[in-house]
Amino acid sequence: MLAGVGRALPSGYIHLGVAKEIVPALRDFGIDPDPLIREAGLDPCLFDDETSVIPHAALGRLLTLSVAHTNCPHFGFLVGRRATILSLGIVGRLMLHSETVGDALHALVTNLCIQNKGAVPSLTLIGDTALFTFSIYQLESESADQISDGAIAVAVNALRTLSGSGWNPTEVLLARTRPADQEPYRRHFRAPVRFNQESASIVFPVQDLKLRICGADPMVRVLLEERIQQLKGTEVSEFSDDIRRLLRTRLTHHRCTADDIAELLAMHRRTLSRRLKNGGMGYRALTNEIRFEIARQLLQDTEVPLAQIAAALGYSEASAFTRAFRRWSGQTPTNWRCDGHHG
Repeated sequence: MLAGVGRALPSGYIHLGVAKEIVPALRDFGIDPDPLIREAGLDPCLFDDETSVIPHAALGRLLTLSVAHTNCPHFGFLVGRRATILSLGIVGRLMLHSETVGDALHALVTNLCIQNKGAVPSLTLIGDTALFTFSIYQLESESADQISDGAIAVAVNALRTLSGSGWNPTEVLLARTRPADQEPYRRHFRAPVRFNQESASIVFPVQDLKLRICGADPMVRVLLEERIQQLKGTEVSEFSDDIRRLLRTRLTHHRCTADDIAELLAMHRRTLSRRLKNGGMGYRALTNEIRFEIARQLLQDTEVPLAQIAAALGYSEASAFTRAFRRWSGQTPTNWRCDGHHG
């Protein structure tokens, strides 16, 4: 989920941020949140402060428990719907004081890494259409669909704060199975919602990026940008984690050979390989790790056909994807999906 104010983070951790809303969301169902938080391996006191640091994996476990105890298959969406742009901490404040909506989304995409080392946002322009996408790259994250639902819900709240309360997306894409009750999604997004998609995205006109943000203060913006740069300066980021984030946003839409990524980063291919190997990972292993994570999420959380997943991951034939998935998991994707993983 999009997260709150921060200090330097190790890989796989997030600042609590929007996830702080899990506590009141559970109480709305008449459930005491503390036992579930402890069962997820966390201290309930952490939820008193949105800047608390927690493992991304623990957030996934807590959402899995919350869905089970509330019997609400869209619990993560309810959590995100409660949150505001201020739940996004220092990055949310920078968004509020950006000049345009496009500048605000650029600030989010560029800087969320100081607050969240489990997921990555991206902004893609295709003709007259813009897509804001939220992707999880941490291996074997539980409740990826719940986390993505919540992130998209709060992102729409943020866009309405920036653009005006009457703003609506063109459509919303969600990487999850179609729920029996779709009405909560339609009421919140006020737009067509398409389930069983390859990514969790908000679709809207490119021209909306030019909307100016009322009340933005240039002086505050400069101070916030300076503070964020200070935080980035103290960040001890693993190079392999940086490449994971980059691959997660590009693997399904771009060529991602080692040469492509090296060129994108303005470094020699051998430099890329050496830096990754110094961290104990080769480029091919890292790429396969991200491919497996994307495949796992789509197989578990959606009903996207195998051939479509294979094509999205760059395989020319479904059989090649099946062989690769068997190497990664010990099962075919069909058996893996049927063997209690799907849904």
